[in-house]
Amino acid sequence: MKSFEGIKKLDVYRRLSNCNEVFVGQLAQNKQAVYFQYDLAYLADYHSLSPFSLPFSKQLAQAPIHPHHGLHGVFSDSLPDGWGLLLMDRVFRQHNIQPQQLTTMDRLAYIGNTGIGALSYRPTLDWKQQQQDLWIELSELGKQATDIFDGDAESVLTILANAGGSGGARPKALIYIHPQKINRVTTVAQAGLQSWLIKFTSENLLLGHDEGLCEAAYLMMAKTAGIDVPEWRIFSTPENSNAKAWLALKRFDCSESSGRYHTHTLCGLLDADFRQPSMDYEDLIKASQVLCKSPAVGQQQFVRAIFNLFADNQDDHTKNWSFLMDDKGQWQLAPFYDVTFSPSPHNQHMMAYGGYGQQPTVKVMQKLARQANFSNWKDAQNEMVKVLDALSKWTSITSELDVSADISNLISKQLDKAYQLNKGLLE
Repeated sequence: MKSFEGIKKLDVYRRLSNCNEVFVGQLAQNKQAVYFQYDLAYLADYHSLSPFSLPFSKQLAQAPIHPHHGLHGVFSDSLPDGWGLLLMDRVFRQHNIQPQQLTTMDRLAYIGNTGIGALSYRPTLDWKQQQQDLWIELSELGKQATDIFDGDAESVLTILANAGGSGGARPKALIYIHPQKINRVTTVAQAGLQSWLIKFTSENLLLGHDEGLCEAAYLMMAKTAGIDVPEWRIFSTPENSNAKAWLALKRFDCSESSGRYHTHTLCGLLDADFRQPSMDYEDLIKASQVLCKSPAVGQQQFVRAIFNLFADNQDDHTKNWSFLMDDKGQWQLAPFYDVTFSPSPHNQHMMAYGGYGQQPTVKVMQKLARQANFSNWKDAQNEMVKVLDALSKWTSITSELDVSADISNLISKQLDKAYQLNKGLLE
């Protein structure tokens, strides 16, 4: 077996929504840092990938050392964390390569064109497992993902390894399905297939095998509150499985013609460490308004912030907020994703409300509402009422989805606690 040689240069490409591919520029690495340079043709015909931190010019741009392990934020967005890194490291270990030997450039070369968003990287590492039109039963894919997550398996199926390019700690896969043949999936993009992210469950998750059903309930409530959420569906699980159901989300970074929309997280945009509670909803609202060139998007982000507050979704870190850019360079908010019951050990939100990790004051929220472009506090309170009306449907929705009574009651009590803590905002 040949020795491992790390990647020093990568060509960066972008797939447009019409599926055409354009050369963006080149990443290069030496002992000091990683550098990026835009291609002159891209500069002339297209738009900045990261307007806040990456100069849109022919100059050589050095990546900051922190917080993305020496990589520019926009390219770091192509890398998975948690579950995806676990799968990647398993594959490398199968080739006697230890994670400590890898740089972020090596990991980008592993991702190639299988990550979230429009960017892809060449050359692809030889060590990556290859597949050609490989189809697999969804039940088998889910079983292997769960076994690995639970620590019951070491080897990784090719199709699962190539489907692990998304973020988060839960077992999941980026899959392509035929609309009429949903029980067999592949990770190879083909004409006529739909792109989905499927989330598997485990008894070791916070909500066990009800995890996907609870997230579906939250998506239903968010949509009822007027929030844009991804299209979703529930997949039934094998009869011999302990799992109850798997939640799948239609990928919002993929166009109907199998193209892509450039996707950028708040974490990558502002070079923030998503593992630390380092940002505020005020930062989110301001960045959204500037990037999307629309004061109105601040109101949308305010409503999402309110939903998280009353719904006890405290895992609202900077990687759970994204933006999409179309081929003409116009940015918009990505749908509201990774929204579910997610309390923190210290009952503090990852994203602060005017400096408050919980129970923000009326004065603080009034200031946030003004920043979000509400003409008066009453209008902002009306949006809170809509959120609370949607959350009041929790019991009926979970009954419809067949969430276990114990889990439903547990979350119902937590929702009531969140309401009691924050109901002063309505006075």
